[in-house]
Amino acid sequence: MQNVSRYVLPSGLTILIETLPYVRSVALGYYLRSGSAVESEEHSGSSHFLEHLVFKGTATRSTSDIAKVIDILGGDVDAFTGKEYTSFYCHVLDEQVHVALSLLTDIVIAPRFTDDDLEVERGVILEEIKMVEDTPDDLVHEIFVTAFWPDHPLGRPILGTEETVNRLGRKQILAHYDETFHPSNMIFCASGNVRPEEILPFLEATFANDTKPPIQQTWTAPTPAQHVILREKRELEQVHLCLGSRGFPQQGDERYGAALFNAILGGGMSSRLFQKIREKAGLVYTVMSYHNGYVNGGYEAIYAACAPKNLRRVLDMTLAEMRLIKSGGATAEELSSAKLHLKGSILLSLESTVSRMSGLARQEYYFGRQFSPDEIIAAIDAVTLEDIAHVAGTIVDPDSLSLTLIGNLKSPGISTDMLRQAVA
Repeated sequence: MQNVSRYVLPSGLTILIETLPYVRSVALGYYLRSGSAVESEEHSGSSHFLEHLVFKGTATRSTSDIAKVIDILGGDVDAFTGKEYTSFYCHVLDEQVHVALSLLTDIVIAPRFTDDDLEVERGVILEEIKMVEDTPDDLVHEIFVTAFWPDHPLGRPILGTEETVNRLGRKQILAHYDETFHPSNMIFCASGNVRPEEILPFLEATFANDTKPPIQQTWTAPTPAQHVILREKRELEQVHLCLGSRGFPQQGDERYGAALFNAILGGGMSSRLFQKIREKAGLVYTVMSYHNGYVNGGYEAIYAACAPKNLRRVLDMTLAEMRLIKSGGATAEELSSAKLHLKGSILLSLESTVSRMSGLARQEYYFGRQFSPDEIIAAIDAVTLEDIAHVAGTIVDPDSLSLTLIGNLKSPGISTDMLRQAVA
């Protein structure tokens, strides 16, 4: 891709630097090629625990030292843990790039992991888990995926559980760090007003040739388990529902078709579900859909929240739209509008150096190459109505369609047989 320089150091570290001389900021970050999917069930949550701990101090910086540098930078310094990768990144003015690079590198390669820090952060993470439990519009997705992909790393919560987080000790944390924070398991990305010669010498000196063999992190494809689950929460005014079925892997050729199918079904204000369930029937405030693709699998999910008395109507209307798009496909007008929506969101994201940096990392992670905006736009434009029909035939799958509910309900009176018959 134009203006993107790629290097691989002898240590195995992959470096991607995109020079944008017309902006005043730089986004830079380290991306680990591992997330919660590499964890054993016993040590679930260790990747997220590590993400917290590296900010607690390094060999040369205390927690307060790190906080002072973050405040001085004036931009954003953050991190997140995903199912398949973990990120530590900064967004700063171009004049602060060396300070940001030094800080980020220090927390990635020299965290201290004291017993006191571990116990303090354990308490923070346990509170974070409780926060999800108290947020039904987040919790319903978590419960859905755990039930949809049971006994698989992709189905486990990224945060871990209260039990696994309490069980993690310093020995397990250090072992997980040694296994995953290896140069060959990392991608460094920068996008903005920065040139390779400003960054490369520092990274070459810091990540000298590493003689340790890289750890190969792999996980199998998950198998969907059909289910209907109710988590009763009497204090809630609404029922929160997540209805989902099988999808496509991130690298699959169908990814553009899946994104457009999703836009047509429930991915925007003009989508079928939003127009019919909210705008015409007035049954919900929120209804939406999304498609999550991973290395070896994916799923499509629909989320809505409504009064308990309206649950069956919302569910019936949703299933009817799924059945209709499977049997009749999309219209040319719907596909054209979905393409404009998707292309617009992609092109607008290019105005953010943080979005550009994360895009570089994701494309390197999933594809080992960069796609230009023109390539992506051409691939979107190439999707046909026949492609949407093919995607719909896979996603609207009677044998994997599953439902998770949270709310003040005794029994939903809904079975997997009912779901199968509704879209068959």
